[in-house]
Amino acid sequence: MTDRYRDAADLPSMLPVFPLRGAILLPRASLTLNVFEPRYLALVDHALANDRLIAVVQPASDTGEDESPEGKSVPLRRIGCAGRITAFNEGDEDRLVISLSGVARFRLGEEISSDTPFRMFDVEFSPYATDFIAGHGEDDVDRPRLIETLRSYLEANHLNADWDRINSANNERLVNTLAILSPYGPEEKQALLEAEDLRARAEALVALAEMELATPDDGSGTSIQ
Repeated sequence: MTDRYRDAADLPSMLPVFPLRGAILLPRASLTLNVFEPRYLALVDHALANDRLIAVVQPASDTGEDESPEGKSVPLRRIGCAGRITAFNEGDEDRLVISLSGVARFRLGEEISSDTPFRMFDVEFSPYATDFIAGHGEDDVDRPRLIETLRSYLEANHLNADWDRINSANNERLVNTLAILSPYGPEEKQALLEAEDLRARAEALVALAEMELATPDDGSGTSIQ
């Protein structure tokens, strides 16, 4: 579904923004969101009525600990990722479960004044032109080291994984999916999002996991959640 976007010109310059602390999206990877707040139900309605695109971005680091702070004056991080709604299910009590497929990262621009309950921003995709190239940088990823570290991390935390899916995933999907699903805090997640390329993101994942494995379980390690 995201193959229709070949470069920045194929995307709008203004998008509705879904601020969510501790959540990131990356190109050609998926993020599932449970939507229940009226402002974000309205955002999803808006996206479905238009181009199905949503900008996912974290609140700034000095805005408290709320997952999605209320109000239109809350500062946001400057780098996020646009996603296309590829599936949605209506639940009970005005809830939606939506699946977003990542398209490309963006730099947040000026906020657009509007009377909507959600926020609209100018977004600039041009700094991330390589995000539109499927598989860009895959050959530079040290896959054996990444897999070995992942296996050690899972074993140390008594976690299971679908190794058939892991082994069949290409490097781009594997690295970006692991970054999205990683249990680290907002700062680490943002660093993974802003990594210069796929190799740097994979190396950051390995470094974070190795730090966690080397840290005694006394609450003094990384901000893993």
